[in-house]
Amino acid sequence: MLIFYEKSKAEHRYFGSAGKSKFILFVYSAESVNFVHQSKTYISMKEFFKYTLASIVGIVIAGILLSIIGIISVAGMLSSTETETHVKENSIFVLKLQGVLNERSSSTPLDQMLGEQFSEMGLDDVLASVRKAKENPDIKGIYLNPGGLQASFASLQAIRRALSDFKESGKFIVAYADQYSQGDYYLASVADKVIANPAGSIAWHGLASQPVFYKDLLEKVGVEMQIFKVGTYKSAVEPYISTAMSDANRKQVTEFLHSIWGELLADISNSRQIPVDSLNAYADRMMDLCPPETYLQTHLADTLMYRDGVSAYLKQLTDREDDERLNTLYLEDMINVKRNVPKDKSGHIIAVYYAYGGIDDATSASEGINSKKVVNDLRKLREDENVKAVVLRINSPGGSAYGSEQMWREVKLLKAEKPVIVSMGDYAASGGYYMACAADYIVAEPTTLTGSIGVFGMYPNMENLMTEKLGLHFDVVKTNRLADFGSLNRAFSADEKALMQQYINATYKLFIDRCADGRGLPAEDIEKIAEGRVWTGATAKEIGLVDELGGLERAMKIAAERAKTEHYTVLSYPEKESLIDVLLNTRVDRYIRLKAQQSFGDYYNGLSLLKNLKEADRIQARMPMELNIQ
Repeated sequence: MLIFYEKSKAEHRYFGSAGKSKFILFVYSAESVNFVHQSKTYISMKEFFKYTLASIVGIVIAGILLSIIGIISVAGMLSSTETETHVKENSIFVLKLQGVLNERSSSTPLDQMLGEQFSEMGLDDVLASVRKAKENPDIKGIYLNPGGLQASFASLQAIRRALSDFKESGKFIVAYADQYSQGDYYLASVADKVIANPAGSIAWHGLASQPVFYKDLLEKVGVEMQIFKVGTYKSAVEPYISTAMSDANRKQVTEFLHSIWGELLADISNSRQIPVDSLNAYADRMMDLCPPETYLQTHLADTLMYRDGVSAYLKQLTDREDDERLNTLYLEDMINVKRNVPKDKSGHIIAVYYAYGGIDDATSASEGINSKKVVNDLRKLREDENVKAVVLRINSPGGSAYGSEQMWREVKLLKAEKPVIVSMGDYAASGGYYMACAADYIVAEPTTLTGSIGVFGMYPNMENLMTEKLGLHFDVVKTNRLADFGSLNRAFSADEKALMQQYINATYKLFIDRCADGRGLPAEDIEKIAEGRVWTGATAKEIGLVDELGGLERAMKIAAERAKTEHYTVLSYPEKESLIDVLLNTRVDRYIRLKAQQSFGDYYNGLSLLKNLKEADRIQARMPMELNIQ
C-alpha cells in the first residue's frame, strides 16, 4: 500500500490507494507540514507512521511536562504560604491596607494566580501581625500604607488600637498614602509621622449615610413587597416600600452617625493634638480639594514627600545606606512569622469562635452564618473538657429569626458549662444581638452597631409582573381555605395578613424575652430600648445592652479571668480550611462576589438581599442593610 501526496494551493492532501479505490486519509494545512516534496511524491507507509507516531509522542511528552510544571507551581504557592518567615535585622513591617476587610481572610489560589492575593484581607491576620511586629526585636517599625481599605469603623478602630499599642514598644510608625480616604486618615493619624504626597490629598469632610430605595424600581417591574414588622425603628424594610427615610429612621441614623463621628474626632484629636472644634471646622471646609500645603498648616500632615522620598526616610530610620535595600516584611510574610512566646503545656484552651455575615442567607458558609453549623460547632466546644471558656466573636447584621433562636439556645447551653464572652465587631445587631444576649458578658467597640431588637417579614407579590407584563395566568384547586398561602402570584388576603402579623408579634415577644433573660432586666425595660432601634456600642453600654467597650483582646482576657486559668492556649474556630482544601473548593463565583463587593461597597448588601430573597427566611431579625456611611 502506498500513500500519494498531492499539493494544492491551500492544503496538502494524502490519498490512500487500495486496489482501484482512492480515498482521503488526512488533510493537513500547508503550514503544518514539515516536509515539502514536489507534486505526486511517493512516501512509504513506514515513513508515514514514523512521522505520525513522533507527533503523538511529542504531544504526550509536552502534556506531561506541562502537568509537572503546574504541580510544581501549585506546590510552590502552597509551600510559600506555609514556610516560616525569617526576619532580618532592622526590618520594617509594610502594612499595606487595601481591598475588602473581613473578619477572617479566605484568599484562594485563584487570587494568587490573578495577582490579587490580598484583595480580601482578614482583620484577624492584621491584628495578629501588628502584635507579632511589636514582640519581634528585629522589626524596628511599621510603614503604614493605606490604599482605600473597605472597612467599617469598628474594624478600623480595632486596627488603630493595635497600632497605638505597638507604639508603646518605642518603635516607629510612618504613614504615607497617595490619597487618604477618611478611614485611611483615621488609621494614619496614630502614626509618629503622617506624610502626604505633594500632589495628593487627605479626605476630611464628615460622615454621611445615603441608603438606596428600590420601591419605584420594583413597581416598574411589577413587584409589590408585602411587609409585616414590629418596631418603629425597624427600617430594614423601608427601601422596598418607600422612597425616603421615615422620621424615626432619620432620627436613629442621625444619632449613631454623630456618635461614630465623635469617636473619630476624639481619637484623632488625641493623637494629632488638634482641637475637636478645629477638626470639625476643617471638615466643613472639605479638605479633600485643598492644596497639599494646607495639610501642613492645619497639622493634618507633618510633611510632604513623594514615594521615593519616603523610602529614603525609612532608610534613615533603619540605619541603611542610600544604595542599600530596605529589609521589608509584608502581611503575607508576617502571617508566617512565629511568635516568641513560650508554648503553654497546661492543655487549657480559650476558644475564639468566629460568627460573621448574614444569618442563613442562602449563601455559602464562607460568606455568612450557617446556624446549623454554628450550633454543632458550639456543642463540640461545650463537650470539650479542654476548652475552659469561649469567646464568641460576632460580626453580623442579623438574618433569619429561626436560625438566631437556635443559636441562642446553644449559647445558653454552653454558658451553663463554661464562661461565654461576646466580642462584637462592626455589627452585632438584630439576629446578631439575639445570639449575643445569652452570653455571660458582652464587649463591643465604641463604633459597633448593635441593638436593632425587632422583627419583620417580607413577601413579594408578583401578580402584576407575571400577569400584566409576562402574560402568565394561574388557577388553583385546594383542599383547605389557606392551602395556597404564600403564593407569589397574588396578594395576601385580609386573613393571611392577620395571621402573618400575629406570627411576627409572637416572634418579637420571644426576642424581647430572650434579651431580658440574658441581660437580667425586666422585659418592659428591654421594650423601651428595642423597637428595632440601632445603637452604637458606646450608647449600648450606657443603656445596658453592652457591658464593656473594647476589642477581641480584652474579651479574651475576661474569658481567661472567668475561667480562672492563668496558663492557656488561644485557638480559633471554626478551623480555617487547609490550602489543599481551599485549592479543591475554590469557585470562580467567589471571586466574582468579591469583585462585586469591591465595586459596589455598601450597596452590595442590599443587592445581595434582593438576589437571595427567594431562598431567605421570610421572618427576619435584621438591621438596616444599606447604611452606606461615607
